[in-house]
Amino acid sequence: QVQLVEAGGGLVQPGGSLRLSCAVSGLTFSTYAMGWFRQAPGKEREFVARISWSGGRTYYVDSVKGRFTISRDNAKNTLYLQMNTLKPEDTAVYYCAADGQYSDRDYYIRAPANYDYWGQGTQVTVSS
Repeated sequence: QVQLVEAGGGLVQPGGSLRLSCAVSGLTFSTYAMGWFRQAPGKEREFVARISWSGGRTYYVDSVKGRFTISRDNAKNTLYLQMNTLKPEDTAVYYCAADGQYSDRDYYIRAPANYDYWGQGTQVTVSS
C-alpha cells in the first residue's frame, strides 16, 4: 500500500518560513520523481515544484522561485519543501505527489493528472 504523508504546515506570519515534509512508503522512492502542488479555496490545484528521482533536476512555478526549495532524501524516503519569505497568497493546502515517469516537459510536470500517488495535504496559512 502506497502512502504519502505530509507534515509541517501551520499558521505563519508574512515573511516567515515553514518546512514541509512528505514521508513516502510502499514504493521505491528513489525511482519516482516527486512534486508539490497546492490548492487554495475556490481555485484549481496548482503546480509548485518538482524534483527528479536523483534530486539533480528541480523545477518551480515562477511565483515561488527564489523563495521555495524542493529537496529529497532518498535514504529516508522523504521529500521536503522549504518555504521562505512567505506571502498571504501562498495560503493553501499543500500536497506531495509521486510520478513514476521521467519528463522535463513543462506541460507534463505541471499537470496533476500525470502524478500517480498523492498525499492527504497539509494546510499552510500565511496571515498576520
